[in-house]
Amino acid sequence: MQGDTILYYAYGSNLLTERIRINNPSARKVAIAKLMNYRLDFTLYGKSWHGAAATVVEDSNCHVWGVVWQLDKKDIANLDRQEFGYDPITFTVETDAGQKLECRSYVVSGTPAILDKRPSQVYKNVIIKGATEHRLPPEYIEQLKNIEDNGYAGPVGIELSYDTLRNG
Repeated sequence: MQGDTILYYAYGSNLLTERIRINNPSARKVAIAKLMNYRLDFTLYGKSWHGAAATVVEDSNCHVWGVVWQLDKKDIANLDRQEFGYDPITFTVETDAGQKLECRSYVVSGTPAILDKRPSQVYKNVIIKGATEHRLPPEYIEQLKNIEDNGYAGPVGIELSYDTLRNG
């Protein structure tokens, strides 16, 4: 990490380059990486996405693949606004080349009580598209495809291309 930039670890919709650059135009991919002893979960209702949004929760038997982005420090405020309902956290992740990187990331604030933990089909498609774009391991992409969604495939409050929203 250099003086005017930070490293950010994305595991949800910000896996997708088109998505992260909406609010963070300085984002540049550094590597793919995994977060050990955590699993992907959906515990916060995302109004914009019409379904549950992703977070990571501790689980000693799992790991979560994601993308490490380098961002200009001036984009931290944009990222914080985008991640409403989440708290910033620092994780140490391991790149596919074995390098350990300290990164800013976000986890859901507190312990939300959400009844339907399924993401919308649209949100799930964006995550899968980002995972595919950055060539996360095929078995991880398959896990993402097997996540049960709530079937919602209508309009969302995020400005992404039609193809991005419809094709996971």
